[in-house]
Amino acid sequence: MDKCEQLRELLAHEKPLIMPDAYDPLSAKLIEKSGFKAVQCSGYSFSISNVLKKESEISLAENISKTARIVESVDVPVMADGEDGYGDMSSVKNTVLSFMDVGVAGINLEDQVLHGVDNSPLCQVIDSNIMQEKIASARDVADKINSNFIINGRTDALRSTENRVEGLNIAIKRVNSYLDSGADLAFITYVETLEEVKTIIKKVKGPVTIAAGLSYNIDSFSVADLRKCGVARVSWPTIMLFSAMKSMESTLELLKEDKIKGNGDKMSYSPENLKKLFEL
Repeated sequence: MDKCEQLRELLAHEKPLIMPDAYDPLSAKLIEKSGFKAVQCSGYSFSISNVLKKESEISLAENISKTARIVESVDVPVMADGEDGYGDMSSVKNTVLSFMDVGVAGINLEDQVLHGVDNSPLCQVIDSNIMQEKIASARDVADKINSNFIINGRTDALRSTENRVEGLNIAIKRVNSYLDSGADLAFITYVETLEEVKTIIKKVKGPVTIAAGLSYNIDSFSVADLRKCGVARVSWPTIMLFSAMKSMESTLELLKEDKIKGNGDKMSYSPENLKKLFEL
């Protein structure tokens, strides 16, 4: 079973498939070691870990390079962040092919305008018909290589208007059209409440992805809640990166205050554990 088929099987049977986001090969390895069966990549995490101010500053070449290293570091399926496809229909084809060449099992494709208006609280999204064409183009080129390749059709439309009810209705209509165009999963970002999850599950005509563990929804629902609702896939977009940053910050504070002594057992990672990690 190749990685694409493996990911498709996981999505069909895990209910939901939980996918933490890796920002480098080491975080990917730790995700695998902890027993998770698939890994997600994120341009947002790549940009933060490289101290860039905007996600759009990560080029396609950089994204592919970082994703390739993650794919090489683990034996589980990896999904790439294809952003907006990095251009028009012809560009989307090249983007999908480039990511498939490095061994990813699936890709996120979004309708957000990657180079949007700075400091705007609202998301800009491209015309729905154009996004449908991008999804169809991606599906066509992927099927010529591996029909099991997973396309996660993402919309940011929920936050494209100040009225959340209106935004949610627009988002649901969009992802249903993306499913019709060849996407395997429907992904609505910026979901804040369990009630919104339930509405999405009820009205979306296909498997649903929900992003969890974010500042605006971490206290609103659990994985168990999402499982009960029937969510197919749960992504954790920033959990590894932000927890690593917090841990490093805390360690540096202890170091600065000369309080490392007595905390060594909480911070050490033994040679034996390292050996096990790299032997996975």
